[in-house]
Amino acid sequence: METLTRASNELFRRGPDERFDSLQSLYEHCYTTRTASIDRWHPPQSIQPAPTGGRFRVTVGNDGEFALNDWSFGQLCRLAGVSKETVNRVSAGTAAQIFRETMPSGEKPLQLLTQDDSIRSIHGTAYTRLHNVDLLNIVREFATDFQPPQTAANGGTGLYCGEQDMFVFLIDPLGWAEINGEAFAPGFFLWNSEVGKRSVGMQTFWFQAVCQNHIVWDAVEVVDFSRKHTANVHECLGEVRRLIAGLVEKRDQRRDGFVKTIGKAMETTLGSDAEEVTKLLAKQGIPRSVAKEALELARANGRFTIFSIVDALTRLAGKIKNAGERTEADERAGALLALVV
Repeated sequence: METLTRASNELFRRGPDERFDSLQSLYEHCYTTRTASIDRWHPPQSIQPAPTGGRFRVTVGNDGEFALNDWSFGQLCRLAGVSKETVNRVSAGTAAQIFRETMPSGEKPLQLLTQDDSIRSIHGTAYTRLHNVDLLNIVREFATDFQPPQTAANGGTGLYCGEQDMFVFLIDPLGWAEINGEAFAPGFFLWNSEVGKRSVGMQTFWFQAVCQNHIVWDAVEVVDFSRKHTANVHECLGEVRRLIAGLVEKRDQRRDGFVKTIGKAMETTLGSDAEEVTKLLAKQGIPRSVAKEALELARANGRFTIFSIVDALTRLAGKIKNAGERTEADERAGALLALVV
């Protein structure tokens, strides 16, 4: 089993302005951004510095004057072969002079992605853009039962999009199924950058728990896929579609088996009295004090069935503050389902 931290890393690097509370709101943002963005092709010499009112801007051929954000400014610096840190220390007029003397010449056009009066990115001819909304269209079509995990302590939602990239973390909270006698649910990460910050990629998995820091615990069947933004990048849409559809199909197959297991667990008893059940739970690593408390909760159901004991232990685990201990307790409870014949 693996511990997946990709979503947790995203959680702690994203500000409130990059968080979205639903897949629909993220989709609407990406759709609006796509609609408002324009690809412009110009040779390097047509990009001319135009310091205005102490701010550094550029004119792009006859298309007008544009500002640069942090990412596109860094790309312009790399294109000119100058240090971004150095240019940031001088005045707008001096920066303009630096670029006039260092910008490359040539006939090969540059690809500039603009939105309103700002340049989002600058690339050469080898770069092929894949828009976030194209990926989200597939998610909306095939992952209809998936949703973000619980909101994290700092307000992180698992759905993020900023100037440089997008990240999506979705799980199926009702998709629990049995794998080798234990309960797992499906989930996936999906990421992309329209401006060249990162590759497009996806990671699918089956997991047992997600903590409040969005760490995915005890993941199995982890599948990774990524593709650079080159000429054939749009072929990855078919692979993303295949991975999500495969995850859903396997969920449905496994869930049928899991439902049968739960049905048997609701009929199978662990013993005729509390002492007998306590001894059996001890063999499964359940402390006697915890077992006693669980039996009191389960007793209300009339019989010490496997399901009633697992349910009681799961509720008790939910009261544990430490995430690691809570996960261990959930695992011990879930392992009891293996006793179903």
